[in-house]
Amino acid sequence: MVTGAVEKVIPSVVNISEVKLIRDAYLHVHPVPGVGSGFVIREDGYILTNAHVVIGSHETKVTLENGKIFSGNVRGIDMIMDLAVVRIEADNLHVPEMAKDNNLRIGQMAIAIGSPLGLVGGPTVTVGVVSALERSIQTEVTFMEGLIQTDAAINPGNSGGPLINSEGVIIGINSAIIPFAQGIGFAIPIGPAMWIAEQLMERGEVIRPWISINAVDVNPKLVAYYNLPVNRGVVITKVISGSEADRSGIDTGDIIIQIDDTKINNVKDLIKTIIKHDVGDVVTIGLCRGQKKLMLDTRIEKAPSVTMPPQPA
Repeated sequence: MVTGAVEKVIPSVVNISEVKLIRDAYLHVHPVPGVGSGFVIREDGYILTNAHVVIGSHETKVTLENGKIFSGNVRGIDMIMDLAVVRIEADNLHVPEMAKDNNLRIGQMAIAIGSPLGLVGGPTVTVGVVSALERSIQTEVTFMEGLIQTDAAINPGNSGGPLINSEGVIIGINSAIIPFAQGIGFAIPIGPAMWIAEQLMERGEVIRPWISINAVDVNPKLVAYYNLPVNRGVVITKVISGSEADRSGIDTGDIIIQIDDTKINNVKDLIKTIIKHDVGDVVTIGLCRGQKKLMLDTRIEKAPSVTMPPQPA
């Protein structure tokens, strides 16, 4: 079972070696080699990997499973979901099958493929199960949600490699490990990852819908301290000056309890509701301002980009 699944995917798995320029305490610049993994997502040379594998790279080399080596151009980076697309000058590459939905089950087989520790001789395969779903973790640069947790061994160098099921279908991208933990690794589900990859291939950045505010969950301490009129929703802590939200009359201290017909209980609800819209859509926000309830229309904007622009081919 494992052998057949791996044979379907392994021709698409690549090793990504890069050289980063690191400045020491004396401000001297030193080239430092690194290694990661990736896999082909389009037969004309597009490869998906993690952003942290290639960010800051001075030189990127991509080695295919057959041993051929290519120079890689980073086409775009999305730091929010730790993803990057690399392009090599190659055609007729093997593209693996991607899962069409996120119908995963805890306990199902999970197989990780990659290049841990830069070991030579081709990709390494480890086997485990899907340990949990919808995990959230804080990394050095971002907060990641909706992750797959697995106990398939993931080591430095596995980053960017595929996580597959027993049928040889990619279900995720190996992305993070918890240092000093045993059997706890995380992967980005392939569905949202490919949504980001398509945007990076097309325009070099990811366009996300956004309301130009900062907010925190309503919680019992806030309710008691500020005598809030509601026990659910999100309290706006900042409105970006000159934004659509600002022009709509939304103000700091307002509590969002509804968007259109959807109740908003917390920041997670707010994000899930907003991302269902396109940039430019107009939504009606129900909010509390003191003891008053207001309904204000505002236009969805493009979220600030946390990406790296594409390099010339």
